[in-house]
Amino acid sequence: MPYETLKNIKPRDYQKEIYEKCKDKNCLVVLPTGIGKTLIALMLSINRIKKYPKSKVLFLAPTRPLAQQHLEYFQKNLPELFAEMELFTGKIDAEKRRKIWQTAEVIFSTPQCIANDLKKYLYDLSEVSLLIEDECHRCLKNYSYTYVAQRYKEQAQNQRILGLTASPGAEKKTVEQIAKNLNIESIELRTRESSDVKPYLQELNFKKIEVEFPEDFAKIRDLLKKIFNKNIEELRNRKLLFMPPTKKFLLEAQGRIMKSINSGNKHFNLMVGVSICSQAIKISHAIELLETQTLDSTQEYFQSIFQQAKENSSKAVVNLIKQPEFNQAYILLNELIAKKIEHPKLLMLKTIIEEKIKENPKAKIMIFSQFRATAKKIEGELNKIQNIKAKMFVGQAKKTTKAGESGLNQKEQNQVINDFKEGRINVLCSTSIGEEGLDIPEVNAVIFYEPIPSAIRKIQRAGRTARLMKGELIILLTKATRDEAYHYASIGKEKKMYSAIKSVKENLEANEIISLKDYVKDLEDKTNNEETQRRLY
Repeated sequence: MPYETLKNIKPRDYQKEIYEKCKDKNCLVVLPTGIGKTLIALMLSINRIKKYPKSKVLFLAPTRPLAQQHLEYFQKNLPELFAEMELFTGKIDAEKRRKIWQTAEVIFSTPQCIANDLKKYLYDLSEVSLLIEDECHRCLKNYSYTYVAQRYKEQAQNQRILGLTASPGAEKKTVEQIAKNLNIESIELRTRESSDVKPYLQELNFKKIEVEFPEDFAKIRDLLKKIFNKNIEELRNRKLLFMPPTKKFLLEAQGRIMKSINSGNKHFNLMVGVSICSQAIKISHAIELLETQTLDSTQEYFQSIFQQAKENSSKAVVNLIKQPEFNQAYILLNELIAKKIEHPKLLMLKTIIEEKIKENPKAKIMIFSQFRATAKKIEGELNKIQNIKAKMFVGQAKKTTKAGESGLNQKEQNQVINDFKEGRINVLCSTSIGEEGLDIPEVNAVIFYEPIPSAIRKIQRAGRTARLMKGELIILLTKATRDEAYHYASIGKEKKMYSAIKSVKENLEANEIISLKDYVKDLEDKTNNEETQRRLY
């Protein structure tokens, strides 16, 4: 049993039960963030290494810090000489990785690194007896997870696959595709409300706090909507948009138009249409920032459009700044900022944080925001309040901004997390980087600065609290804006996700029963045939 090999940790009953299923089948394990997916992976790794002593375990995670975190977890909870464990990164020379692969028994890596090595034939996966894919909801389309899984299915002698995620997606087709890509035979699903998980979790108090959308803000939105509606009407008249004018469908329309143009179709209708579509997307984004973020982030976006027009980067931005409504909206925006008026959500957030730190000076709070500019603004505003030490937690930017900011590299990210753990920071202002996997300590409260329409991301965010101590989940929502639409969309998608998982799970189990019946029937037919032959003889 793997339990005897573990150090410093004891598996819970539901972890043991899930492990027993994963031992004999390729499993997709769906568990809320922070309740022990990695321990299941560790126990299964022990099982496979003991069963196939000369084999390897390959543990993939989407980022290098997360792969490093898994390595440290294994090192902490396994006997020192149990297995040779290595971290693979692109910073290690390719030839050195080839040599390390020959002797390593448990390899932790990003899928991109392994995929690149496989394409270069540095090694193969024939000796890998267990492939673990963490955050496996990414195992779709052309992502490296899918490529590695395919090569594994082709090459490995003793195959076992374990997929780990807090949320595989809302659509049944998506769950089915992940299951297909990973050769999943069984799905193990647990939620916070599952009878065997609930006793281990603390109470989660949920609050939805609504704020009014100010009249002065609505005037700016009305001006922008005039431009947006004109764009949409023209796209429809040109037969280039047939779906509702959401961001998703506008981007899809833009993609189709660009594909036609790039294939050589330079028709005037398409050339004009792509510019109009681009304007509509930009205006839609400006409205989203105004409705859901901060006036500073909205102003910054306006300024970026003016700068792009100055540089003549596209016809869309040049035509956009000529619109009188656009310029009038910008003037009204600047007037509000000059009066030091801000989005009511930011004011509400400051009040909430101040009260919580007064109630409990040792409290740790995590705030999620969709955009980096908003996280920066929140950090600055909170640090003006006594006893609040806030820090922005963001990823590495692909490009340095005009303000000279390039985000946080992995060393800086680790430092921020350590400062949060040690109490030198008590409020973490995070973008999406804080949602997935990273070893961020338990927090007293998680606050969504805005709702998000993704069930996956909502579940990951909420999983940062109410694990070891009572926690609170607060969602800020601006009335009569897309905040409302996003909030109810995520609720619907979460319900849909659990329904989809259960449906795919039932189908897998049904197929297994059918396969077993076919096997029994084949066996009976073979036995009857042999008996007939014996009698004839």
